[in-house]
Amino acid sequence: MLDISGDSLASVPAINQYLKSAQACGVDYLPLLELAGIDSQILTDSSKHIPISAMEHLLKLLIEATGDPCFGLHSARFIEPASYSVLGYISMNCSTLRMIQAKIPIFEKIVGDMGVTSVEIKDGFALQSWRCKFNNPEAVRHEVEHVLACWVTYARNFLNIELHDAVWFEHSAPQNPELLADYAEVFGREVLFDQRSSGLRINEARLDVPLPQANEKLLEMLLGHATRLLAEITPNQRVTDQVKNLLRLMLKQQTPSSAVIAEKLGISSRTLQRKLAEEGTQYKDVLNELRLELALYFLKNTELSLDSIAHELGYAESRSFYRSFKQWTGRTAGSFRG
Repeated sequence: MLDISGDSLASVPAINQYLKSAQACGVDYLPLLELAGIDSQILTDSSKHIPISAMEHLLKLLIEATGDPCFGLHSARFIEPASYSVLGYISMNCSTLRMIQAKIPIFEKIVGDMGVTSVEIKDGFALQSWRCKFNNPEAVRHEVEHVLACWVTYARNFLNIELHDAVWFEHSAPQNPELLADYAEVFGREVLFDQRSSGLRINEARLDVPLPQANEKLLEMLLGHATRLLAEITPNQRVTDQVKNLLRLMLKQQTPSSAVIAEKLGISSRTLQRKLAEEGTQYKDVLNELRLELALYFLKNTELSLDSIAHELGYAESRSFYRSFKQWTGRTAGSFRG
């Protein structure tokens, strides 16, 4: 189980979903907010966050108050784009699922620190998994079921696609077998319990199917807004990590100069160089470190050609990628995959 750090947060939209669900069950949640140490006034501002320890406490109280053994699962019916803050609108304007998956690790902190998303691609399938940071096993089960059900419901309602081929849960099936019908109704696909991780199993071919509502210009505006929000939420984040996040967004379109990155961060090029030096690195090293990290990911988890990987990393010529990879690892990219 992951420990909850002192600065882990949950967004107000994520909390409000649960409150709407509790209200639909006839529960007066105001006393429960007080017990969890949450000021009800903060819930009127969707840009605010609360400690995830308070959210975990609230979730346990809501589960008990509703008496619903599938409270997390059922709460997914209240998902809407705003539930994911700007990330919800980013996903609606991405061109493919693969692009959405690339944006989630960068911006999911805007929604909160309740857990971490990862994607593993193997044998023609992508496993988009989610690991919860809560400590209480019951709260973890409800939160994991909620997150996966929200992914599926969101994709169905707002992306107009059926996202997955199967659902995996680390935890065991409910003791009452009659509840399995609820899972079948929500997911509409095979649901497997006692798996090695919790996530959605997706045919890799689905990842590159064009999404019809994608809007490249609007996406660019949303990504800029999300970058500013992320900087506000994580003011203590290392400059190295901020640079990496921006490079992840921009690499495929171009290889941005340090001046462009500095402008995006709202600082001068000289200040960026100084801050990176204070962290024991420089811009070129951060760029190469990210490129190697992404190259290894693509080689291990995708069937992209070497030329396509070079393009993803922002190289104008594939030969430059081959040469760089050999310098970084002492091996050719082709031999690494083989």
